[in-house]
Amino acid sequence: MSESELPVWEDDGSVFPRFQLLDVRLTGVRLEQAVARVMRLSRDGGRHYVCVFAAESLLQAHANPRLADIANGSDMTLCDGMPLVMTGKHLAKLDMSRCYGPDVMLHVCDRGRAIGLRHYLYGGASPEVLEKLQQRLTERFPGLTFAGSYCPPFRPLTDAEKQEVAGRINASGADVVWVGIGTPKQDYWVSEMRPLLKPCVSVAVGAAFNFHAGFVPQAPNWMRRNCLEWLYRLCAEPRRLWRRYLVGNPHFVWLMFRQWLTKRPAPLAKVYRDEAP
Repeated sequence: MSESELPVWEDDGSVFPRFQLLDVRLTGVRLEQAVARVMRLSRDGGRHYVCVFAAESLLQAHANPRLADIANGSDMTLCDGMPLVMTGKHLAKLDMSRCYGPDVMLHVCDRGRAIGLRHYLYGGASPEVLEKLQQRLTERFPGLTFAGSYCPPFRPLTDAEKQEVAGRINASGADVVWVGIGTPKQDYWVSEMRPLLKPCVSVAVGAAFNFHAGFVPQAPNWMRRNCLEWLYRLCAEPRRLWRRYLVGNPHFVWLMFRQWLTKRPAPLAKVYRDEAP
C-alpha cells in the first residue's frame, strides 16, 4: 500500500481495544488508526511511547516480566507480525490490520508534513545509516523536517549519557522520536527515556532504519501479506536469524496452544475494550 492509498482516519482520542496474547495486551487497530494516533500523541502535550511487537517480542516478554510491563504500559503496542494480526482478527474478532513498523514510520513522515512534525532519528548501525536514511526519506517526502539524529554506542548508556541524549532531543524540539536499536533494547529505551524527554512520542520501529536506508532488503509485498516474511529474512540473514525463526516460531506456537488450554495468564485473545494503559 502506497502513502496515498492509506485511508485518512480522524482520531477522536478514544481508547483502542487490546487483546491478550501470552503476557501482553496488544493494540487491535488498523494501520490508518495507528498513524493518526501517533500524530495525535506527538502534539497533545504529553510524554508517550509506542511499541511495535512481533512473535519474537512476545517470546522475550514472556521470559521477562519487565518487558511485558513496558508493552502493557505503552500508549499502543502494535502488531507487526501477521500471526499476531490473525489472532486479533479471527479469535478476538477485532477490525484490525498489520501495523508494520516501517510502514508506520513512512506514513507518519508523509502525513506529518501537513502539520509540520519534527522528526528525530535515534539508532542505526552507523552514522552512515542515519545519513542515508535521512537523505532517502527527504527525497521521498519533500518538506519533511528532521530535528536531529544520534547513533548510540553498542552498549547500555550510562546515566550521564542518558541525560546528554535527552538534552539533545529536548533541545531539538522533536515531536516524534523514531527509535531503531532492535528489540528489546528499543522498548526499554522508550520506557526509560519517557520521563526525561519533553512532550513528544517515541516509537520503537526496529529494522525500519536499515530497510528505509537501503542497507537491508525488504521482503516482497506478497510475502509480507502471506506470513512468509520470516522465510525471506531467514534466507537473507541465516546466521543471525536462524534461532529466532527455526526455534522461536515453534516455541511461540506451543505457548499459544498452552494459553488456549490453560487460559493463563488470561484466556487467549481476551479483549479489553475500556482500559487505558
